[in-house]
Amino acid sequence: MRKGAKAAVVGGVFAVMVGGAGYGAYNVVSAVSGGGGSGAGGPAAAETGPPSGAEVKETSGKFFAAWEKGDAAEAASYTDFAENAEGLLAGYRADAHLTDVKITPGTPSGTTVPFSVKATVSYDGKSKPFSYDSELTVVRGQTTGNALVDWRPSVVHPELEDGDTLVTGESASPVIEAVDRNNVVLTKEKYPSLGPILGALRDKYGATAGGSPGIELTIRRGSEESADRTLVTLAKGQAGKVRTTLSATAQATAEKAVARYSESSVVAVKPSTGEVLAVANHREDGFNAAFLGKLAPGSTMKIITAAMLIDNGVTTMNGPAPCPPTATWQSQTFHNLTDMAPNEGASLANSFMRSCNTAFVKLIDGTDASPLTDESLTTEAQTRFGLGQDNWKTGIPSFDGSVPASGGPDRAANAIGQGQVQMSPLNMASVTATAITGTFRQPVIVPLELDDREPARAKGLPMNTVAQLKRMMRLTATSGTAARVMAGLGGDIGAKTGSAEVDEQAKSNSWFTGYRGDVAAAAMTQEGGRGGDAAGPIVAAVLRTGG
Repeated sequence: MRKGAKAAVVGGVFAVMVGGAGYGAYNVVSAVSGGGGSGAGGPAAAETGPPSGAEVKETSGKFFAAWEKGDAAEAASYTDFAENAEGLLAGYRADAHLTDVKITPGTPSGTTVPFSVKATVSYDGKSKPFSYDSELTVVRGQTTGNALVDWRPSVVHPELEDGDTLVTGESASPVIEAVDRNNVVLTKEKYPSLGPILGALRDKYGATAGGSPGIELTIRRGSEESADRTLVTLAKGQAGKVRTTLSATAQATAEKAVARYSESSVVAVKPSTGEVLAVANHREDGFNAAFLGKLAPGSTMKIITAAMLIDNGVTTMNGPAPCPPTATWQSQTFHNLTDMAPNEGASLANSFMRSCNTAFVKLIDGTDASPLTDESLTTEAQTRFGLGQDNWKTGIPSFDGSVPASGGPDRAANAIGQGQVQMSPLNMASVTATAITGTFRQPVIVPLELDDREPARAKGLPMNTVAQLKRMMRLTATSGTAARVMAGLGGDIGAKTGSAEVDEQAKSNSWFTGYRGDVAAAAMTQEGGRGGDAAGPIVAAVLRTGG
């Protein structure tokens, strides 16, 4: 194993953008050069249109045959990016030590051919069988007209991405036994969301945790931010123990809660310490979006915006924050949810608990009576909430949030959690923790003393601001947009809902953050609708369990 986790841009587009960009680049090269080599056929009149069924069968068959016999150069010649294909195919035997390869094609679907692979991985006198399924697509080289395999690393193995390699040998990091705050062992079998997180912990702490390496067939990631993936263990190493801040009880609840909604992520933290109690993802791509997601947080951002308004003397929770039907900022018109009644006499607390966009847009105007500028929200986020400075040291790769200084319409959009603002559930759980304690405590998933990390710091919030934010969040949880979701939760509670519109999505992304006692949690569900529809029930379930 090696280093950390996947850092991409927007929600479900995470993995697609990381992999797709590379593949697109391959196809551009192919389109110019025509791709392929002598093995794909000699010079002939360039044909056009999709490859025929016969061509698909012939090309894939030749590719499979060359791959089976270990002739990387010949197999690569049947692809549209021979140079990259040859390197990975050669490494299949030389680096991954895979022999006795048998490839069985399935029934083609158009130009796509599914296939199964059976092989033997052998190293240092130890052998094990290895099998998996993959697929390839046959395309036509635009210059030569030859039918060619559309090259991408996933042809060799479905989990390979651009820059990845297959390697068999002594593991780069010894295996670890991760335990929770009460010494309960955490495994990906019992807690599936922890798979990439345990991998990241092994990459960072395996070498110093007191274990010994095993012998493994591994996907060695090309990205510094991606955890290696063990495919076959030929010989087990001795596990070293790594203590985390997680709570097995909270983790189990989080796993169950996100399983109800596709493309969902949640994080729970302990506001008094910054310790991460639970982190769970339910995603097809296996990406740790809870820590690394970069998405507009919708109206959950109004916690920071409200703090900015109070700290800069623009208004108070009981001060004016009129909620008109629309608000225009530098030629862009902003609207509220369709079922929201206007309230010209609203206070900040009322507009916060109802999540009135227009009230916040009107209040960020930098007039003679207001000290706000394009940088005010950024300053509040960085100096009070510790966001956006790329200095969090959580123990595994994480995103620190981004609140760039923006002019034009994005200044207003940022204030309501759209525009250029990007957050992860980890960031928003931390925002809630700071809002209710007044102290920014950088989240951690392993104790700081484990490796003497210096955490990020920020000056936090004045206690007068904290008191107002807590009251507004409590009103939201008991009488506002979060009341239905938070019903039945007793004690000291508060919440904020959010929904973020994304271009080309039929439904908005659902966001929700809340607290109960000394637990703060935030969740995001892509295309989950309003905050209370999907993300809200996830957070409420975690808060109900506690730490």
